[in-house]
Amino acid sequence: MSVMIDIIQGLGGIFLTLVNVYIWVIIITSLLSFVNPDPYNPIVQFLHRVTQPAYSLVRKYVKTNINGIDLAPLVIVISLEVLIVLFNALLHSLN
Repeated sequence: MSVMIDIIQGLGGIFLTLVNVYIWVIIITSLLSFVNPDPYNPIVQFLHRVTQPAYSLVRKYVKTNINGIDLAPLVIVISLEVLIVLFNALLHSLN
């Protein structure tokens, strides 16, 4: 049974790492929106393709445009941080 718990915790650690990377992608994308980068740059296109589904999902349920400022990245980052805390607590309770 201990081997199974170790495997679950290892997979959980990988999942948490991927969520942290996605949080950084969202932060980078939101910072890039201030400098108005070249839309034909492959890196910018990749960042927008990765983040736009999450932005549109949040914008569908929550009004995020307040006085011209889009708060969708903030809502997503806070939600993912809550998910990290809950998932981390779940993984540590397996011990």
